Amino acid sequence: MLSLRAFKTLPEEKRLAYNEPRLDCHSRLVIVATPTVRNVFTTGRRLVLLNRHQISGRRGLMVTGQAGTGKTTAIAQLGRSHELLVRKRLGPAAAGRLPVVYVTVPPRATPKMLAIEFARFLGLPVVRQETQTSITNAVCDLLIKMRVELALVDEIHNLNLATQAGAEASDQLKYLSERIPAIFVLAGIDVAASGLFNGVRGQQIAGRYTVTDTEPFAYGTTAQRQNWRNLIASLEDALRLHRHKPGSLVKLDGYLHERTDGAIGSLSQLVRGAALEAIINGSEAITRKTLETIEVDQTAEDARQEHRRNRRPCRRRPDADAA
Repeated sequence: MLSLRAFKTLPEEKRLAYNEPRLDCHSRLVIVATPTVRNVFTTGRRLVLLNRHQISGRRGLMVTGQAGTGKTTAIAQLGRSHELLVRKRLGPAAAGRLPVVYVTVPPRATPKMLAIEFARFLGLPVVRQETQTSITNAVCDLLIKMRVELALVDEIHNLNLATQAGAEASDQLKYLSERIPAIFVLAGIDVAASGLFNGVRGQQIAGRYTVTDTEPFAYGTTAQRQNWRNLIASLEDALRLHRHKPGSLVKLDGYLHERTDGAIGSLSQLVRGAALEAIINGSEAITRKTLETIEVDQTAEDARQEHRRNRRPCRRRPDADAA
């Protein structure tokens, strides 16, 4: 960061070049050590150690909750932290290893589609005529060879056990978890409500996985409000704006909770969007006026309208006064 004085003297061409890495910086998601991130890391790390010498019946972790509550961020941070620990512990011996694999379950997933997602992450070429069995075998052989320890599977709610394809994809996932000596971490939206724990297959899943629920940040008690302010402060510390007054975002904690309904994904979108706008329009600061110009996801917008309706005072009926 240049000083404000030096920034003001930049000619337009150099200012554009100077702004580009700042725009890139604010477009990235800031990882904050929220309670969800800490819980997922602690539980995941413990499961990795517990299952280190398990031959079969390895236990896994399932992260579930509403959209925008940090599920993907939490499992991605778990994967990143685990890989760094492995490479630090093994040093040069970690060369050629792949400690973590990450895939997303596609909509209306079939067993073959699930195997292809793993192959795509690994960079394995797949031709249309190739069978599900051959793709699965190639994926398993390579993951075993590369000593994978953690398999992150996102968007697990896309598995619909009520359909034959979904049930078979669930069986495929169970087979992969048995054959690959890794801890499987699943993440999805309201998994219990989607029926993933129903029936015989669902009971098998429920019996193997520890479930961690993610929730929006509450704003009722003093402690809850302080946790929300700490989250805002962490995002504010990451800003790279020349005229932004430190602490001004934290003072808007109530407004920010109303705008986002406590969802960290919505809050991140709102703050980062406002930071980008502040650089583009030259204001170099985030104010409530700036935040008002930034649209967030529809779920957060609907929640905001609901809060406003609930705060609206009830009007007395004229006939009630007469009575």
